[in-house]
Amino acid sequence: MISRRNALKVGLTAAGTGMTTKLANAAGGPVPQSGLIFPQTFTPSIVERPSPPATPFVAPLNVMPIAQPVNPASLVPGPDPLRHQRYDEFLPQKHYVQRIGEFRWQYHPEPPYDQGTWSWGFNGITPGETYHAYYGEPVFLRRINELPPVGAGNAAFPLPSVTIHLHNAHTASESDGIPQDYFNPGEFWDHHYANFAAGFDPREIMGTLWYHDHRLDFTAPNVYAGLSGFYLLFDEKDSNNERDRNPEAFRLPSGKYDVPLILHDVQFDENGQVIWDFFNPAPDAGTMTPTALYTTNGMVGDRFTVNRIIQPHFKVERRKYRFRILNGGPSRLYDLSLRADSSRPRKAVRKGEKFFVISTDGNLLEEPLVKKRIEVWVAQRHDVIIDFSHFAPGDHVYLVNHLEMRDDGAGTTGRELDEGNLVMRFDVVESKRKDPSRIPDEMRELPTIDMREVRKERLFVFDYDNGLWTVNGKLMDPNRVDAAIEQDSAEIWTFRNAGNSWVHPIHTHFEEFQILEVNGKAVKKGDVLRARKDVVSLGPNMDVKFFGRWRDFLGKHVMHCHNVVHEDHAMMIRWDIVPPGEGD
Repeated sequence: MISRRNALKVGLTAAGTGMTTKLANAAGGPVPQSGLIFPQTFTPSIVERPSPPATPFVAPLNVMPIAQPVNPASLVPGPDPLRHQRYDEFLPQKHYVQRIGEFRWQYHPEPPYDQGTWSWGFNGITPGETYHAYYGEPVFLRRINELPPVGAGNAAFPLPSVTIHLHNAHTASESDGIPQDYFNPGEFWDHHYANFAAGFDPREIMGTLWYHDHRLDFTAPNVYAGLSGFYLLFDEKDSNNERDRNPEAFRLPSGKYDVPLILHDVQFDENGQVIWDFFNPAPDAGTMTPTALYTTNGMVGDRFTVNRIIQPHFKVERRKYRFRILNGGPSRLYDLSLRADSSRPRKAVRKGEKFFVISTDGNLLEEPLVKKRIEVWVAQRHDVIIDFSHFAPGDHVYLVNHLEMRDDGAGTTGRELDEGNLVMRFDVVESKRKDPSRIPDEMRELPTIDMREVRKERLFVFDYDNGLWTVNGKLMDPNRVDAAIEQDSAEIWTFRNAGNSWVHPIHTHFEEFQILEVNGKAVKKGDVLRARKDVVSLGPNMDVKFFGRWRDFLGKHVMHCHNVVHEDHAMMIRWDIVPPGEGD
């Protein structure tokens, strides 16, 4: 098994160029794990070697195409029902193929970016196609690894061994894309997405999911290279039809007015190529020394991209839009607002400079919440409605980030950026037709919490030990079961951050949960945390307690920090759903 820990923390670049041997020889032999404490003198490369300039708002937003199904007869070999739990019960109604490969992607039209940046993606694009799926319509998806072998590709930092996770789908282990289920160039992996609500409870229906690489020890560089995309689920209420005549339908903005946005911050070299901050100083085969270490705190880029375009512009009509905002990582956190440059009176403009937040982590709320600012930690999603009817044609509206990050990526500085970072620009034009979409007064009812179902309570402490990130004092071991959870039971978990400066967006696979308390205080109505969640924003010295159920399938899953650099080093546990009577 290729392991970052076995490679002495120097990553794939070292494996491909002999740097592992040079580093070990220079150090007089293998570097012990206890010797990997990250130096306080480390200077991130975005400080020493910033990306080339790029004029903002030159390139249009990339809107990913909708994935199209294939004829199942074209799949050779055909699907194997024995590989999937409950396959015959949820026979696929649509079949898809994704080919994972390397190609040039243009982040920006100006030099040096204009020649294209070597990237990884799906069917020739990054982010990959957006999937439109429906509850009650199971899907079969084959992913084929066509990446070049180690050392043969043009993107030097990722590993061409992948596993694609559908975050946070209610999906059996063998189709979940867990870190240990990776496949190499020339191989494929079949995924069966049953597309039914957890526990067959309509209150558990989800909407905005995303897929991304999850390869053990290499999630961060592989996702950073381009392996991510959206998977959207619809049902009779959130029906993908703003003109739906069903009285139960929400009639949210749909079609070209429903726009997924993946936020990534990226660093580029002088040739416009994406780089990963493996070393400081930059590695040189002739001067390699044992003081050059892999970045374990985090990776923060100095170019803001949306759907893999540097600070794009997007033409919007004077009407309502649904934007599905996702923080694709790897380490930056966002605090977002809207700022308008408008010819209209300031009082009217202020009405448009707000978000109608309708979901968190892909789950519609009980009711929309009106917010001037939204925090989006890594892997979190917020569906928001923005009403551009308050602006005039020719106005510019900016998506602004106010959260300042430490350059090493481990957390925030604690300072707010008054002017902020301009992430993208909306260019307002006149609407050609009446807007039929709505902002509903009420949406999804929360499932009932029944404490009588609780079988066990667990505490997970997230900390930093000997240069690596730990859970309950341990590093990830995919062969160790850290929690054996009995099927159809409920549990209460508490996440505790033992650090006083770093932050952790903690994600647990497969089942969502409802937060009960934050630092001992109950979550109140009107708080975005009063929802079904799959990511916990775990700040310094914070405790978060939640209630969750585990149903419908058996098998292994994981829970981890979604600052994916922390995940790779090695802040993750394995938990299994086991038959009743076999739990720990």
